[in-house]
Amino acid sequence: MKIWCNEVKAHLGQEIWLDVWLYNRRGSKKIQFLEMRDGTAILQGVVTREDSSEKTWEVAETLTQESSFRVRGFIKPHDRSETGAEMVVLEIIPVQIAQDYPITKKEHGPDFLLKRRHLWLRSKKQKALMEVRNEVIMASRQFFYENRFLCTDSPILTGTIGEEGSTLFATEYFDEGKAYLAQTGQLYLEATCAAFGKVYCFGPTFRAEKSKTRKHLTEFWMLEAEVAHADSQANMDLQESLFKYIIRWVLEKNQEQLKILERDPVALEKCLNPYKRITYDEAVDILHARGSDIIRGKDLGADDEILLTSDSETPIFVMNYPRAVKAFYMKIHPENPERVLCSDMLAPSYGEIFGSSQREDDYEILKARMIDFGLNPEHFVWYLELRKYGTFVHSGFGMGLERAVCFITGTHHIREAIPFPRMMSHLEP
Repeated sequence: MKIWCNEVKAHLGQEIWLDVWLYNRRGSKKIQFLEMRDGTAILQGVVTREDSSEKTWEVAETLTQESSFRVRGFIKPHDRSETGAEMVVLEIIPVQIAQDYPITKKEHGPDFLLKRRHLWLRSKKQKALMEVRNEVIMASRQFFYENRFLCTDSPILTGTIGEEGSTLFATEYFDEGKAYLAQTGQLYLEATCAAFGKVYCFGPTFRAEKSKTRKHLTEFWMLEAEVAHADSQANMDLQESLFKYIIRWVLEKNQEQLKILERDPVALEKCLNPYKRITYDEAVDILHARGSDIIRGKDLGADDEILLTSDSETPIFVMNYPRAVKAFYMKIHPENPERVLCSDMLAPSYGEIFGSSQREDDYEILKARMIDFGLNPEHFVWYLELRKYGTFVHSGFGMGLERAVCFITGTHHIREAIPFPRMMSHLEP
C-alpha cells in the first residue's frame, strides 16, 4: 500500500518507502537535511554517514532541486514539522536527477513565473493557495448540500448572451451559426429554479474583456445560485450566510496555509459579524465625502470599492444601482424606475466578490428591456417563456471563486488564485 508524506505520522517507529521530489537540501559535512515533497506535504529526511551509510550519503549529495527519487527510511516524531514526523533516511533510489531547474531562490518577476506556471505551482505559497481554493470549493458545495440546493450545472456553449455582448468569445457551431462561451450560467439557472426551487451551478465562465487589472481573468470559475420566491433582501441574506460559512470552514481547515500566506486569521474572524447594507446613492455620498470624483449614475470602479470599504472590518452590500449600468434581466425598483433591485457584496479593502439581483419576472417588461439593451428577443424565446408559464419572484447571485480566494488569503493578484490563469497576454501554459 502506497504511503504519502501527509500520512507518515501513522507510521511512527516503522521503516517505509516514499516516492518524492527534492524541494530543498541543506547541511554540513556530518549531516544532510532533505526537504522531500510528494504534493501532500513536505517531510524532512535526515541523512548521516552513521545511520544512512556512505553510499546513501553520496547519492544524497547528487540530488538537485526537483529531482525525483524513491526513499526508504525510519519514521520518528518531530513535533515542529507540518507532518509531526521526520525520516531517518536509509536508502535513496534516484528516478531522475533534475538539471538546471529554472525557479531558484532568487527573486523572479511575475511574467517569468507566469510562463513557468507549471513549475511555480510546486512552491509552498502556491500550494497553500490551491489548498485554500480547494476548501472554498468544498465549503460552498457543502453549504448548498446542507441547505437542500440542487446542483444543475449550466452549459459552457450557449446561443444566448448573459452579460455584455462585447465581451463574448464566439465560435462557429456546425449549422446552427455562432455559439458563445458562457459568460454566466444564470439564465439556465432561472429555468432549473422554476423546476426545482433552489439550485446552483459551479463552473468556468468566460469574458473577452480587454482588462489588465489585478482582479480580471478571461476564464474564471463562478459559483452561481438561484432561488424561487426570494426577493433581493432574501438574496443578500443567503450570500451573507454562504460567505460566513466559507470563512468558518477555511478558519477551521486552513490555519497552516493562512500562516504560510501571512494572512491574519483575526481579520477573517471579524467577517463573521453582520454585514452592513447601503444603497448605491448612499455609497456615492460616502465616496464624495472621501474625495472620490465618481459621477452619480456611473458604476463604481475598483478604486471606489476599495475606498468605500477601507474603514470596514466586514463586507458591505451596495444595493440598487442605476439601471443604465446593470444587465437587462434585473428587476426595476418599484419606487425608483432609474434603479434596479440588485446588490454587490464588497469585501474590506478588496472590492466586489458577489454580484446579484432580483430578476425581472414580467414578460413584457423583460422583452422591452432586451430591446433597449440591443438584444433580439427572438434569440431568447426559451428564456422569455419562463415568464409565460407560471412567472414567479426569484433572485440569484454569482460569486467569483478566484476573487473570494484572493480576499480570504490576502493575495494581491487574481492570477495566483487559479492553477493556470488566462489573461489577455497569457494563453500558455
